[in-house]
Amino acid sequence: MSLHRHNPAGLSPPTGFSHAVTATGSRVVFLAGQTALDADGKVVGTTLPEQFAQALANLLAALRAAGGTPADLARVTVYATDVAAYRAHAPDLGRVWRDLAGRDYPAMALIGVVRLWDEEALVELDGFAVLP
Repeated sequence: MSLHRHNPAGLSPPTGFSHAVTATGSRVVFLAGQTALDADGKVVGTTLPEQFAQALANLLAALRAAGGTPADLARVTVYATDVAAYRAHAPDLGRVWRDLAGRDYPAMALIGVVRLWDEEALVELDGFAVLP
């Protein structure tokens, strides 16, 4: 399996994402949206960085259960109830990402939403990975 990240010089330099990712492999893993739910189904954390850390940990746990690693992530979409807060916390969220997933950034998008399924949830992540 091989993922190649493409960040052409003619585009704004990416920070915490890749502009494009090409993948070769034999299995694609589609990852359901993950919020900051704990094992009991309760949202944990009251701040965006706390909830982002739990949501990312949940996404990576699902990926590991399918046999993948963070480096296998090809695409992640982030849904946030407050885009301005997401931008304000970007350095903290970047540190959380690097601590949990490393520096192999997938193609990513941030989408602002009115609310998520769990009313207390501030952020949700979904994505897909390509495994060997």
